[in-house]
Amino acid sequence: DRVTAIPLGVDAAFRPRAGADIEAVLARHGLRAGAYLLSVGTIEPRKNLAGLLRAYGLLPAALRRRYPLVIAGAYGWNSASLMADIRRLAGAGEVVYLYYVEEGQLGALYAGAAAFGYFSFYEGFGLPVLEAMASGVPVACSASSALPELSAGCALQADPQDVDAMAAALRRALEDEAWRPGAIAQGLARSAQYTWQRTAAAVVAVLRGLDR
Repeated sequence: DRVTAIPLGVDAAFRPRAGADIEAVLARHGLRAGAYLLSVGTIEPRKNLAGLLRAYGLLPAALRRRYPLVIAGAYGWNSASLMADIRRLAGAGEVVYLYYVEEGQLGALYAGAAAFGYFSFYEGFGLPVLEAMASGVPVACSASSALPELSAGCALQADPQDVDAMAAALRRALEDEAWRPGAIAQGLARSAQYTWQRTAAAVVAVLRGLDR
């Protein structure tokens, strides 16, 4: 009863965008709007990027050619073998590794994605999933840790230990035109509930309560 959980918020920079608003940023990285699968996060074991790469590799070759996997995130720790795999797949044209992306470009990168894949083993909150939903992008994520609560049924979910299930979620996120519009609308509504203004107000309320 002495603990108050206050959720994070999503910045207004993460919103649906189109046309010239994103083309310039995407062109810098050799990308086209609606023509890539995105994952954002530090390169470290808990993000399960190795599992994402295996799941992506199970997709049909034609689908991989249509939607290359774009990974944005600086190197973290204990992922040397993973980086070797990323470089190998990048050389084959199936993965685009952008390393660290400046904050000013990140909103456009999200908004231009066809779908967002995020199968972490553990997330304390899962802000990238919220940013993707706020950007109007369908999400496939882990059915574990904080992500089911955060996404609240707006995203496709899969066991991060089950590569086949992850691959099926990615394929549906990219191809299921009956599911995608509803998922986008639900994600936008869900993410709108999380603002930094609400986060700040909740913190202030707790601090004010300390004098009582």
